[in-house]
Amino acid sequence: MIAALGIVFFGMAAFLAAAAVRAVYTVRDLPLRRTDVLIAPGDGVPLIAARLHRAGVISSETAFALYVRARHLGGSIEADQYSFAPHESIKEVVETLAAGGFPPAIWVAIPEGFTARQIAQRLQDNGLVRLAAFMKIVRGTVLNIDGARSAGLEGYLFPDTYLIPRQTSAAAAARQMTDEFRRRLPHGYARAARDLHRTVPQIITIASLIEREAKNDDERALMAGVYYNRLRIGMPLQVDATVEYALPLHKTALSFADLALNSPYNTYAHAGLPPTPIANPGLKSIEAAFHPQGSDYLYYVYKGGGRHQFSRTLAQQEAAERRYLR
Repeated sequence: MIAALGIVFFGMAAFLAAAAVRAVYTVRDLPLRRTDVLIAPGDGVPLIAARLHRAGVISSETAFALYVRARHLGGSIEADQYSFAPHESIKEVVETLAAGGFPPAIWVAIPEGFTARQIAQRLQDNGLVRLAAFMKIVRGTVLNIDGARSAGLEGYLFPDTYLIPRQTSAAAAARQMTDEFRRRLPHGYARAARDLHRTVPQIITIASLIEREAKNDDERALMAGVYYNRLRIGMPLQVDATVEYALPLHKTALSFADLALNSPYNTYAHAGLPPTPIANPGLKSIEAAFHPQGSDYLYYVYKGGGRHQFSRTLAQQEAAERRYLR
């Protein structure tokens, strides 16, 4: 009788062992699709097994726990986010955990002067959102700022370094940046806009010109003053960066054909501001646009070393161009 019981127990043990081996190495029913699971700090093997089971990554918590302990990995699974391919065995799931995951959110730096398309490309390169989806949000979203409506989000995606969740959407990523834009508007911006007889979107458009043209911080407010002077007398802004924005590809130097481009962004051909900002300006350019430096300058030309030569008359400008652009 005892021998018979031993045989039964041995048989059961062998059956269970075989079932466990099969569950670990052979069964590939789950997950049904690529599945991400967040392992939190302090999660032990039972809780990790439960998380994976609830997420549909594994079918047997027991087999998982036994295999993890057999490989002495119980205390070395990092708190991170893990991505599991469809139809992985428990062995492959554990190998993914042992290799380490990736943070549930990543830091993304958005430089000053980036266009919305450049931001979209950076987000896509970091595996966050697709460029086309982000640009659809940029084109289709309107902000209401001090009673004036923006024409899309170009100019309002504040340049900064953001911690962006990997599971973000294009709309959420854009909102994170526009929320920061609202927080960083200068104190008293609404009154400053009224004093300038401009709407906030118009001033942000001017800030975007400053961002793309200025190379030295102490020239930003002076450059802003040039733009306001030209706008006041109906003189075309003639800003190269606006033409470049309308071109399909970046160019370091514009041709005469470029300057004849039929586009509302061509500020050589059209007086007034372009329809939207041409980039996303940083705080210094925004502050300069809200607080321009008064002068009677109407012109400037780049003279090297990050500096511009400012002129009052066309004759002075032509002399400066002969000197610095030869």
